[in-house]
Amino acid sequence: MNFEKDLQKANEFLKDLAVAVGCEGDEKRAGRILRSVLRVLRRRISAEQYMDLVSQLPMCIKGVAVDGWRLSASPDKSIRSVEAFVQAVVAEDGNPAQNDFGDPAEAEEIVKRCFHFLKERIAPGEIADIEAELPGPIQDFLKEA
Repeated sequence: MNFEKDLQKANEFLKDLAVAVGCEGDEKRAGRILRSVLRVLRRRISAEQYMDLVSQLPMCIKGVAVDGWRLSASPDKSIRSVEAFVQAVVAEDGNPAQNDFGDPAEAEEIVKRCFHFLKERIAPGEIADIEAELPGPIQDFLKEA
């Protein structure tokens, strides 16, 4: 185990994400955005699919991705629209949400950019598997990202 190397990879990942979502130089904000997106996604897709996704992230990001996770037998199917997904992401962020996401249109753009960033770093087959578990409007949103 090389914790310093793992930490370096995670920091580079967050630095690149900050640029991608429009908050260059603010890796803490980028980390909160990523954490919120991942936590809502883990509620919406199967545990197996989420673990396949997480397995492709840097080690330190994996820890954030599963922190506080309580496995459930089935995904939360109540999130059926892009608007509901983005609202859940903003709510997941808590107090910093207004600064991290801004208004609803900004929030949707930030989530889309985060998905685009993840699609560049996750195997295409894995992205296709995730899309297959999402309702049509969210699939389309992910494909557009």
